[in-house]
Amino acid sequence: MSLTRQDVEKVALLARLDLSESEAEAMTSQLGQILEYIDRLSELSTDDVEPMAHAIELLNVFRDDQVRPSLDRTEALANAPHHDDECYLVPAVLGD
Repeated sequence: MSLTRQDVEKVALLARLDLSESEAEAMTSQLGQILEYIDRLSELSTDDVEPMAHAIELLNVFRDDQVRPSLDRTEALANAPHHDDECYLVPAVLGD
């Protein structure tokens, strides 16, 4: 698959990118090389390859949960610019 300058300009427009002339030329060249590499990969036979979610087996690296004392509410609110006695106060986002 060949990539044209017009293809890059269309993708830049859709992505709301303002590419300069030199950036558009560089992107055309670099993205073209990526597409050529993908075309080369599609020539490989994957009939005997088992589908997988990751190239290597992943293990859960999270530690077990442990109950510990939490931060006191007054300490948590101490540095908040606006708060009442229970919560942070923030401006409304969705209106009144």
